[in-house]
Amino acid sequence: MNETALLIAAALASGTPLVLAGLGLLLNEKAGVLNLGAEGMMLVAAIAGFAAAFHTGEAAVGFVAGAAAGAGMAAVFGLLVIWLNTNQYATGLALSLFGTGFSAFVGVSMVGKKLADQTPNAVPLLADIPFVGPAFFQLHPMVYAAMALAAVMAWFLYRSRTGLVLRAVGESPAAAHALGYPVRRIRFMAVLVGGALCGVAGAFLSVVYAPLWVQGLVAGRGWIALALTAFATWRPARVLLGAYLFGGVTMMQFALQSAGVQIPSQLLAMLPYLATIVVLVLISRNPVWIRVNMPASLGKPFHPGG
Repeated sequence: MNETALLIAAALASGTPLVLAGLGLLLNEKAGVLNLGAEGMMLVAAIAGFAAAFHTGEAAVGFVAGAAAGAGMAAVFGLLVIWLNTNQYATGLALSLFGTGFSAFVGVSMVGKKLADQTPNAVPLLADIPFVGPAFFQLHPMVYAAMALAAVMAWFLYRSRTGLVLRAVGESPAAAHALGYPVRRIRFMAVLVGGALCGVAGAFLSVVYAPLWVQGLVAGRGWIALALTAFATWRPARVLLGAYLFGGVTMMQFALQSAGVQIPSQLLAMLPYLATIVVLVLISRNPVWIRVNMPASLGKPFHPGG
C-alpha cells in the first residue's frame, strides 16, 4: 500500500513540469501563436535555474532565473514571429535547436554537479494520514502551485474579460483589431507568460525533480507538453489530467523494474513517448474534434494593414 502511495506522489511530481509547460503553451496557442521551441526554452531555463540555485543555495532563486530565461527566449521568438512575421514553425524549431546546443555549451562546467539535499515538504497534520498523506501531502509546493495554476488559467480564459479578448485574438485577429484591440501586443504578452511558465517547468526539473545537471535533462518533455495541448483540446483541466497521466506512465517503468518484470529498461523508458504517440493517433482519428476546438488562427501571422 505504501509503495502505491509513493508511486502516486512520484507520478504527480513527474507530471508537474508537463503541467507548467503545457499551460504556458496553451496560453500561446489560445492567442494564435504556435511555439515549437518549448524543448529548447526548457533546457536553457533548466541550466539557468540550476546554476542560480547552485551558487545561491536557494531554490526560489533558481525558479526566478528559470522563468527569466524562458521569458527571454520567448521574447526573441515573439519579436521574430509577431513583429517580423517569420514562419512560426521554422522559428520555433530553430529556437529549440538553439536552446539544446546553448544549454549544452553553457552547462559544460556544471555537468554532474548536484544541489544540496532539500528539506522534505510536508503539510502539517495531513501528511500523517495513512496512504493519503504520503501520496498527496508530502509534495513540493510547486506541485500544488501547478494544480492551482490550471484552475486560475481556466478562470482567466473562460470567465474573465481579458481572457475573452485573448481567445478572440486567437480566433479572429482581424476582427479583434477592427474592434481596437492591440493584437500584436496581446500575442506578445501571451508568448512572454508562456515562455516564463516553460522556464519554471525547466527549473523544476533541474532544481527539484532531479537536482543535478546533465546534458539533455529535459529529455523530450517540451515536445510532450506540445502534444498535451492537442490531447487536451486546448482545455486547462485536460492539460492537468493528461500531464499526470503521462507522469504516471513515466513512473510505471520504475515500478515495473522494481517488481522484477523482465522487460528491457530501454523499452520501459519508451513508454511515455509511446503513450504520447498512441494518444495523438487516437485523437487524430476524429479530425473534426480537433478542428472544432483548435484556435482558428493558430500558427497564422497577423498583418495589421493586410
